[in-house]
Amino acid sequence: MQSIKSKLREFKLSGIYNNLEERLSYAQAQSLSYHDFLELLLEDELNNRKDNGYKKRYAKAKFPSYKTVEDFDFNYQPSIDKRLFNDVLSCQFVKEKRNVVFIGNPGTGKTHLSTAIGIRAVAKGFKVFFTSVSEMIYSLHASKADNSYYKKLETYMAPDLLILDELGFKKLPSFSADDFFEVIAKRYEKGSLVITTNKQFEQWSDIFADNIMANAILDRVVHHSTVFNINGQSYRTKNIKSHKEVSSI
Repeated sequence: MQSIKSKLREFKLSGIYNNLEERLSYAQAQSLSYHDFLELLLEDELNNRKDNGYKKRYAKAKFPSYKTVEDFDFNYQPSIDKRLFNDVLSCQFVKEKRNVVFIGNPGTGKTHLSTAIGIRAVAKGFKVFFTSVSEMIYSLHASKADNSYYKKLETYMAPDLLILDELGFKKLPSFSADDFFEVIAKRYEKGSLVITTNKQFEQWSDIFADNIMANAILDRVVHHSTVFNINGQSYRTKNIKSHKEVSSI
């Protein structure tokens, strides 16, 4: 047995290695055929590799927290077309290299929904990366100091799905707008985006250095895009109201 397990470890078949003794006992008790026994072992290895792959992709995605669609209260945000969102959740848009944009005031669930999409994409085998816009812009700007800009840029090119959170909270200076455009332009029709923003499209000129830059970015983002306008109130405001109501009882 030890010799077999040593070879399994050498071949990096950890799924079989971890379950071999249990599977042997089960096979003997159930009088399994060699074929069925081998099929069980291969299934263990496949499941183990899928699980390890998911964990690695999830870790690399850098989600701010674990948020799923099951945790989201669609009744509080009735302006969201749930049928359309479920279609997005299938991640077909990632295969088609399309984009998704969430527009709404702070606290309306944009980050939650974008994270839920990202987690679903990871589960389906896609490479995902989550970042706030300000963090991405700072990272790209800082990389110019040590000439690692193009290597850092690859961080935002490599994923199948790039999630850019909180666009519009700060106006971007011209050099930052150029970096943002570089990411958008290079990913155009080559990789999917999910963008969350508190600004309507006609207000994007307030974010970037000039109208020409704003239009160039907007044109590439909106083309092949599904847009969700969330008109509801903030969940954080809801929680504050609920707390006050409880306190007044």
